[in-house]
Amino acid sequence: MNKQSYQTLNTENNGNSKPLFAQPQPIPVPWSEEQEDNFSIQDWLNVVRRRSLVIIGVSATVMVAVFANVMLSKQPIEYESNFFVLVEPVNDDSEVVNIVKDTNSRNSTLDYDSQIIVLKSPEVMRNTLQELRTSYPEITYPSLLKSLTINRVGETKIIETRYRGNDPNQIKTVLDLLVKDYLEYSQERRQTKLRQGIQFIDQQLPSIQKRVDQIQQELQFFRQRYNFNNPEKQGDSLDGQAGSLAGTQQNLNLQLTQIRNQLNLLQTEDGKTTILNSASLYQQLLNQITQLDTQIATDSTLLENENPRLQTLKEKRASLLPVLQREKQRFLDVRTAELKTQLQALEVQSQEIAKISQQLEQQRKQVPILARQYTEIQRRLQFANESLNRFLSTRENLQIQISQTELGWQLIQPPTQPKLVTASSRLRNLIIGLFVSIAIGLGIALLLEKTDNTYHSVLKLKEKVNIPLLGNVPFDNEVKSLQSSTSKSQFFPIKVFNSLLEGSQDSNVSIAQEYSSYSTEFLDALRFLYTNIQQIKSNSQVRSLVVSSVMAGDGKSIVAFYLAQTATAMGLRVLLVDANLRNPMIHNLANLKNLWGLSSLLSTNLPVSEVIHQLPSMEQLSIITAGPAPEDPIKLLASEKMKQLMVDFENNYDFVIYDAPHFFGLSDVSVISPHTDGVLMVVRINKTDASVIEQALDYLKILPLNILGVVSNS
Repeated sequence: MNKQSYQTLNTENNGNSKPLFAQPQPIPVPWSEEQEDNFSIQDWLNVVRRRSLVIIGVSATVMVAVFANVMLSKQPIEYESNFFVLVEPVNDDSEVVNIVKDTNSRNSTLDYDSQIIVLKSPEVMRNTLQELRTSYPEITYPSLLKSLTINRVGETKIIETRYRGNDPNQIKTVLDLLVKDYLEYSQERRQTKLRQGIQFIDQQLPSIQKRVDQIQQELQFFRQRYNFNNPEKQGDSLDGQAGSLAGTQQNLNLQLTQIRNQLNLLQTEDGKTTILNSASLYQQLLNQITQLDTQIATDSTLLENENPRLQTLKEKRASLLPVLQREKQRFLDVRTAELKTQLQALEVQSQEIAKISQQLEQQRKQVPILARQYTEIQRRLQFANESLNRFLSTRENLQIQISQTELGWQLIQPPTQPKLVTASSRLRNLIIGLFVSIAIGLGIALLLEKTDNTYHSVLKLKEKVNIPLLGNVPFDNEVKSLQSSTSKSQFFPIKVFNSLLEGSQDSNVSIAQEYSSYSTEFLDALRFLYTNIQQIKSNSQVRSLVVSSVMAGDGKSIVAFYLAQTATAMGLRVLLVDANLRNPMIHNLANLKNLWGLSSLLSTNLPVSEVIHQLPSMEQLSIITAGPAPEDPIKLLASEKMKQLMVDFENNYDFVIYDAPHFFGLSDVSVISPHTDGVLMVVRINKTDASVIEQALDYLKILPLNILGVVSNS
């Protein structure tokens, strides 16, 4: 049966029958919607997903160690209590603080850092220490400070005082004494000079205010007289206008010089030739005459001078010469007129700008005098306003300080019963340990990601490889499902393959539904890959190709195997040749015996029909396995017999696919690829080493391989 099939194919091709290539509609590129960002949030999520086991394992290990350390460590039992004191008034008077301060600041008038240092000073805590030593003689000033914490509560006007120790009664006693001392400290009167300062300020304010009013009137009169809001800005404006006019005048002079040079250039033959280079019609006529001259010179070597064809060409050339001369003169005249018009317009503009420049120069001479007078008035007004503002601000501050001194501090929360804090510290340590363990897990995952020299997405591969990316075949899960679902043969049945690819509802729909739940994406990717391959050449179809890869184990044999089935499902007569004589895989995928094959054809006189395998389920797909492993595969693949076989295969089949070894480091692909339409390079996502791909791309610069494109698999 195989022999008859091969002969039938020869008969069909001798009859000049043309294979009909199916043209499936291209589906959307699966990676075209990805965003090209530098390490984006999506990239972080991808890293977490890929390294989830590492993150979980490391985090769990660290957390177990933290939990054991926290729970087994012996911590002394400690208690803590606190109280809150309002140190500034919270009422309508607080708005006065904002008046005397910067309008953009909401800070308090009290220096809280300095105030806290004062509260911890021995002078303020003297009475507290004396009373404590009667009941707790072991307490000293350093030990008291070590257990005492005083902080401002956020941006509020409240100070919190905390005390921690082993004895609840001692904590309560210390805080009660501190409350008493702090409130007494706040009630101490400040110096009486505050009120005397207010009286002095009230005496000076009227004269300062009168001086400010006089200078403001003088400034108003100056602005009205000279119609200036700011003479200095006016001078800057005039300088800017003068500079702009000077620049404009310079540009006009440059343009005038250029136009005059162009007019002078038009008077010379070289200038005319240069100008005519931009005349499209003249150049077209000149090109036609040049082509006629070339054709006349060519025909003159083959024909006699009296030949009608030669005479016609000469007459056509002669008729074009007058047209060329007229177009030349017309274009030069038009160009000359345009330049003269531009020259006249630019000269008029230059004269106008000169007049305006003279007027601006007269105005600029008056600006320094006015600016000096204006600056002097402004300086005196600024000094008077600063003096007035200082007096007013000082007066308001003195009033606020007096009101605060008289009001004193307020205890808003007295010392509470001391509470146990050991358990809460353990919980806090566990929470901190949880976050630290997660951070360590993420850090190790990121470190592994940085040291992983593979491509993790189709987009990254597309960015780095300067070769057309023809498709992405996600065959990890799909191919395993297809292989495990067929016990006798690992072929995907052609009827089912057709049903899934074309979406038909025939008698095999129940079989197709068995595979469609897990193979739709896989089949769409194969159909998209096949469509892109056939669209590489704009004027012809791809009749044969070599499927190879950069490294071994990248899945090239699986891509070749299922690409052959896809082409067969499109109605083509397909031949799949296992040209990997070193480590063949096609016979395993197709569940065929490899007793003889391509190596047998090349080393013996075995007829082709004896090594072609055809299964009843896929009548239009023929397979030639690799055969016994030869001692020198390169010698067989480079033989004249191999070249003749490849010519016969392409003549007898619509589409021929060669599964070859990886090309980096081996010469097999470079031997057989020149006799095909090109090489399809397979790259495995998350597997192929990126550095090897870069070396292979450098290798391709000197290796004459026609790489049709790259197909990735994931």
